[in-house]
Order: sequence, then structure tokens, then C-alpha cells
Amino acid sequence: MRSSPDLSGLRCMVLGSTSGIGRATAFALASSGADVIIHGRRSRDAAESVAAECLRLGSARSAVLMADLAARDAGDQLVQDAWNLWDGLDAWLHLAGADTLTGPGASLDFDAKLDLLWAVDVVSTLRLCRQVGALMKQQGHGTILTMGWDQAETGMEGDSGELFAATKGAIMCLTRSLSLSLAPEVRVNCLAPGWIKTSWGEQASDEWQARAVSEAPLARWGTPDDVAQVARFLVSPAAKFLTGQIVRINGGAIR
Repeated sequence: MRSSPDLSGLRCMVLGSTSGIGRATAFALASSGADVIIHGRRSRDAAESVAAECLRLGSARSAVLMADLAARDAGDQLVQDAWNLWDGLDAWLHLAGADTLTGPGASLDFDAKLDLLWAVDVVSTLRLCRQVGALMKQQGHGTILTMGWDQAETGMEGDSGELFAATKGAIMCLTRSLSLSLAPEVRVNCLAPGWIKTSWGEQASDEWQARAVSEAPLARWGTPDDVAQVARFLVSPAAKFLTGQIVRINGGAIR
């Protein structure tokens, strides 16, 4: 049975949708009938697999576009390719981000991590959301979602806390300004997840596992689907009077 709200025909681009929160969001949109473009950086096979699942879940159309968001030209081309694919877009979900916690990114030094996060998270969000926002404004409607972090506003100790506070905080501030620039035709909101069990959470130490649970009044880790359900609401007509908002999805944590 298709989940509500009904998003049949909504043309959605989900950046960073081959794994984690992005993949869960693509599935949530598809289960409500939205058409979904899957974006990946490295594995076309993974992207094609997500697109196939979107069709199974309820999308009438799904497609794959690959791009390395650290390269400005590739990001610019991604906007044009996504916009032209179905003659416009109704929702742009900029959920992609550099992984500096697991895999090769975890071994980088502080400066290299900062450069990577700034290029992939901040610069691409700013440039691509401005570009697609201008097209949506000309089109007369649209919605954009960005990806922040709940502790950017309150702070967390350590290298990663400092890096993510600077980069995700910039995205959150951008969201508020962009929402004013693009109103009233285009709505812009920001997801600010807390402790979500993606790849890093799966392998986190016992200490971090306990910390994540203890800091949330709901006493558990969040899941990618917890974030995806909020994303689906924010791009739906049910959220038509929401813009410029930072939506914390963190089990009620207050720091």
C-alpha cells in the first residue's frame, strides 16, 4: 500500500542517494509515488540498484546521474542534466556529503578533511542550490532541502565536532538566506539530524553507542528512515507554509 502523502508525479533529485540517509529518502519518496533521480559518485551499480528499487516501491520513473561534487564543473553539469531529464524538477534534496569518519576519508589529516568537507558539503550546496533555485523560481514553484547537523548550533568537542560545526553550520545559515532569496515561489528547509546510525554508527565504539542513546530523550539511535520521513513531509504539499527552517531530527536531544 502506498504511504501518504501522495507525491505522484513529483519530480525529485536526491543527491547522495546510494547509501544511508539519501538512499532511505529516495525510497520514502518512491513509496509515495514520486519520480526519483538517484545521484552517486563512485558506484553506478549501487545507484542503478537504488533506482530499480524505487521503481518497485512506486516510482513511475527513476534514473541515475553520476557526479563528483568536489568538481565544480561536474556539479554544474549535474544541475543541467537533472533539470533537462524530465523538463524541470519539483524538489532538489541536497543530502550528499563527504565521509571523513569512515573509509579512506577517516585517514586524512585535519586540513585535508576540511578541504574535502568544504568543497563537497558547503561549496556544492551553495552553488548547486542557487542554480537549481533560480530555475525553480523561473518555473514558478519548487522546494529545496539541505543537510545540516543538530550539534552545529550547540557544539561538540574534538576535531570532527569542529569540522562539522563549521561546515554544517554554514549550510544551515545558507538555508535561511536562500529561503529569503527564493521566496515566495521556492521553499528551502534544512534537515539537522542528530545521532543517526549510518555506516559510522554501525561500527562506533561502546562508548559512542552509549553516548548516542543517553543524549536522546527517546533513548535510541535515530535511523536513516527517521530522517527520510521528515524529508518526505518537507517536500510534500503538507509543508507548504514551511520555509527557512532548521528541522532537528535527534530524538529530542537538547545540548
